Amino acid sequence: MASSTDSSAAVDDKVRRLYERYQSAESDEERHEIALEMGKLDGRRHTEIYAALENE
Repeated sequence: MASSTDSSAAVDDKVRRLYERYQSAESDEERHEIALEMGKLDGRRHTEIYAALENE
């Protein structure tokens, strides 16, 4: 279970860094690319959550 928590914290850190990049982006295109990256990370997190729930 600790590894699930660790991986969630790592994803949170990545999303936080991406959000900071999003805030400082200079173009809509750059913001769009960053938003897509954030969506991919969030999708992986949801997959991990559902897998953990199935194992409980």
